[in-house]
Amino acid sequence: MTSALRSRPQKGMALIEVLVSILIFSVGILGLIGLQSRAIQLSGDAEDRNRAALLANELISEMWLRRTPSLPAEFKTAWRAKVADMGPNKGGLPNGDGNYQVTGRQADVTITWQSPGAAAQSKLTTRVVLP
Repeated sequence: MTSALRSRPQKGMALIEVLVSILIFSVGILGLIGLQSRAIQLSGDAEDRNRAALLANELISEMWLRRTPSLPAEFKTAWRAKVADMGPNKGGLPNGDGNYQVTGRQADVTITWQSPGAAAQSKLTTRVVLP
């Protein structure tokens, strides 16, 4: 009687193995999609941070050229407009705002922005001390 039970072929095992392998493959693919989404988000944040550094450098270069941290109001207004301008090929930041404060021969340049879908505001602060 035991030999009769053993000789019975197992049916459906290949189907279960295929379903388990599809489940494991699907979990792996979902993980890769999540990683790709995060990489795209971080790439956009790095691009915004780079753009903020370039805008701060533009203001600091003007200070070095004039050899003073105090700049004319027209230049400051134009620079702040450029920080906020998100038009094509304009180089601004989303919801961008730029400001600087002068203390003696030192200036602190602060640029803030908030990317669409971001929970918090991003901020870049640069300090320059002119000789």
